[in-house]
Amino acid sequence: MTSARNTSRVAPSSKASFGVDLHLELRGRGLRAGLTDALRDAVRSGRLTQGTLLPSSRSLAADLGIARNTVVKAYSALVAEGWLSTQQGSGTRVAHNAAPRRASGKTVSRPTHNLRSGQPDVSAFPRALWLRAARKAITQAPDEALGYCDPLGRIELRAALAEYLARARGVHATVDRVIVCSGVAHGLMLLAQVLRTRGVGAIAVESYGLHIHRGLLAAAGLHTPALAIDENGARTGELAEMPGVGAVLLTAAHHFPTGVELRADRRAAAVDWARSTGGLIIEDDYDGEFRYDGQSVGALQELAPDQTIYLGTASKSLAPGLRLGWMVVPEALAQDIERAKGEVDWMSSTLEQLILAEFLSSGGYDRHVRTMRLQYRRRRDQLVAALAARAPGIRVTGLAAGLHAVVEVPRGTEESALQAATRFGVTTDGIDLFRHADVPPDRDALIIGYATPSRSAWAGALDALCRALA
Repeated sequence: MTSARNTSRVAPSSKASFGVDLHLELRGRGLRAGLTDALRDAVRSGRLTQGTLLPSSRSLAADLGIARNTVVKAYSALVAEGWLSTQQGSGTRVAHNAAPRRASGKTVSRPTHNLRSGQPDVSAFPRALWLRAARKAITQAPDEALGYCDPLGRIELRAALAEYLARARGVHATVDRVIVCSGVAHGLMLLAQVLRTRGVGAIAVESYGLHIHRGLLAAAGLHTPALAIDENGARTGELAEMPGVGAVLLTAAHHFPTGVELRADRRAAAVDWARSTGGLIIEDDYDGEFRYDGQSVGALQELAPDQTIYLGTASKSLAPGLRLGWMVVPEALAQDIERAKGEVDWMSSTLEQLILAEFLSSGGYDRHVRTMRLQYRRRRDQLVAALAARAPGIRVTGLAAGLHAVVEVPRGTEESALQAATRFGVTTDGIDLFRHADVPPDRDALIIGYATPSRSAWAGALDALCRALA
């Protein structure tokens, strides 16, 4: 909506009613000077960004109630100054060299290469396959699917997930035990609410893990004591020595961030603890599909489906922007979680659920995962080879699976390594970011998300990282 001050209005032309909206305020100095200043300030402040299409002179004049010639002269003045550009057939736009003025008087530089963990190569999102699934799913969707639906999620998606998880991850899943959510964090929020209501006061968490997840549990009033991690995963045998703990959060197939696998005897120890105490295992299988060396590691849930809450997400396999995740829960918890979800978030987007259901059922999901598994394995191998050649002595671990690697650096040098990475335009995180506050530092490393860059950006990101660590 466009507004003007200190102007006299004329009748708008019906020919100018089909344009883009632009909010401007004209103050003092006459109409042409006021309009010129308002447009210039909008570009300077960054409110109108480079390439933005402006209304036609006829449309803007009609909206402001001023003569068209006034707008033409204002546009011409700003084109001459370099703020705007005009081309026959493409209208008037903010010029590409018109940079907004920063508060400091300097243009803020941004890191060139994103190697943070936790995100796939979103440029590889299977757009064509997804669109095909979307057309079919939306065409076949019943009318009632577009209304309010079951807070557990659409039956089509829950059925497709139950089949896929049983086949690909070894999960014991039936439709009535699958609950759709917006991701692992959303699932943890719901679980924390339910477990707190059930009298659970503490959930053990791995000594290194996502601080966001610990924060969500703590915000719900739960204590989060640390369970030590070593080269064989979480020391689950120590759960028996942690009084008051009613549940444990584990990344069993591929620990985040160290990348180790929970060894078989420690899986058994977690199950024994849960069965003997009535405790619950919360399994975050965040990137279980991406294993490169040896046989795929199945879900821990397979060993104890009545003691385990399984969490999965499309954020690593497809894209975080889909905001789709899932839980497979023990029968005894299903109604409580359904009630909690219904109270705070009646349902996730129905259309995305229907599309993902079709994508799973048609085999598109499997094909995409296999394609990306090959791509990420290639990147992993390139990372290891490049660091071995250009930064000898640097040890890379956590390589058997997942979307990130652990690049170990000498003790006491993590912060300087991060600063060196920044100087070379690389954004990444140190392992200390993920350390539990009650655990003293015992290692220094960079967590390198080799899946994050686009295919075209990967080579440059790898080169910059090698130069920083050399």
